[in-house]
Amino acid sequence: MIRVVLPAHLRNLANISGEVHLDLPPPVTPRRIVDELEKRYPALLGTIRDAHTLQRRPYVRFFACREDVSFADPDLPVAPPVAAGEEPFIILGAIAGG
Repeated sequence: MIRVVLPAHLRNLANISGEVHLDLPPPVTPRRIVDELEKRYPALLGTIRDAHTLQRRPYVRFFACREDVSFADPDLPVAPPVAAGEEPFIILGAIAGG
């Protein structure tokens, strides 16, 4: 069971409280996690990644085992503790400022 933590505004949009639990067969990748989130919660379509290009939105970041995997190949498997549900896959909104 994959554990996914979403930022509050996306949880509110999809009417989710707490972590999301996804049952994905191996290999578990960021792309497959987001695919399943969008399938299960259609309100999230286009919020995490562009609905047409499927590219991660610029101000969205992915973390696995405290490591920023936002710029890694989205088809590479996540770290084993995330795939095993021991650690969450975290999706965060980045903050920009000057």
